[in-house]
Amino acid sequence: MNKDQVEGRVDQAKGKVKEVAGRVTGNESLEAKGAVEKAGGKVQSTYGDAKEKTKDALKSGVDKL
Repeated sequence: MNKDQVEGRVDQAKGKVKEVAGRVTGNESLEAKGAVEKAGGKVQSTYGDAKEKTKDALKSGVDKL
C-alpha cells in the first residue's frame, strides 16, 4: 500500500463521519463538507491504486526479462 492509498481511505472515512454527523444534527454545511471530503478521498485512493498497479506491472515485466 502506498501513501496515496492510505491517505485517500482515511479521508474517505473522515468524510463519511462528517457526512453522517451533519445528517444527524441537521447541519447541511457539515454534511456537504463531508461528502466533498469523502469524494476527494475516493479520488486519491483510486490514484494510489493505479500507481500501485503500475508499479506491480513494471516489476513483473522486469522480472520476466
